[in-house]
Amino acid sequence: MKDTVLEAYREAGRVASRILREGTAMVRVDGSILSVVEAVEARVREEGAGLAFPLNLSLNEDAAHDTATPGDPRVFRKGDMVKMDLGVQLDGYIADTAATVDLGDNPRLVEASREALEAAIARVRPGVTTGELGAVIQGEIEGRGFRPVANLTGHGLDRYRIHGPPTIPNIAIQGGAVVQEGMAFAIEPFASTGTGMVSDAPRIQIFQQIAEKPVRLPAAREILARVKDRNGLPFARRWLDGPRVEIGLATLVRASILHAYPVLHDTPGSLVSQAEHTLIVTADGALVTTR
Repeated sequence: MKDTVLEAYREAGRVASRILREGTAMVRVDGSILSVVEAVEARVREEGAGLAFPLNLSLNEDAAHDTATPGDPRVFRKGDMVKMDLGVQLDGYIADTAATVDLGDNPRLVEASREALEAAIARVRPGVTTGELGAVIQGEIEGRGFRPVANLTGHGLDRYRIHGPPTIPNIAIQGGAVVQEGMAFAIEPFASTGTGMVSDAPRIQIFQQIAEKPVRLPAAREILARVKDRNGLPFARRWLDGPRVEIGLATLVRASILHAYPVLHDTPGSLVSQAEHTLIVTADGALVTTR
């Protein structure tokens, strides 16, 4: 990995780490979800960085892919399990990091995902398989009486690419990719009191352009013009304004120009915790960019 690329990853990680700490400190009972999301995203821009994806704030059984809606009236409630997932990019090089804020009384659930992450990081080195990392994560979470979310994974990172190889499972699998020096990836364990399997919820607030095709609908063309500078990185419905945004988004999704990210949730009434860091694999271990 070139020194300039490594430094971009490291600086993105420093910014993400600092702002995630600030953001989680803003989460409090009766606080506005929209205000926290907008404040955190503004801080990224103030630091001269870009958002790799909209700030994810997912509550309780919702594990991932939720963010504030335009004018979102929701507030944090006592008992909420709040996952804050932040992506920062500098020149396309990404830091992806997450932490859980417990507004109830579930410290062991928060600990389960956090300690699974630390145990997996400690095992990272060239030659280790991703299946071995998954086994470590599963063991830490199940050892505390919870279920790892089996159908969510960590993921490789590349320039302007938020999900790529290798896939880092949260459960033990046979084999898997072999970790190599220079790889950049995020490990993100999820621990659940539910089934440990997530499915799509009806709520969709995050989209990503995945193709370029001609479109006739003016509202759809306007959306594509607005998100061109994202370079294929995800964006929020909240970032768009103007007439007929909903029909424009629906048209682009039907045409397979946009990919929609539904909120992913476990069973109603369950709680899910998350922890995440971004790593660069070194000759004898890993550099965690988001400490």
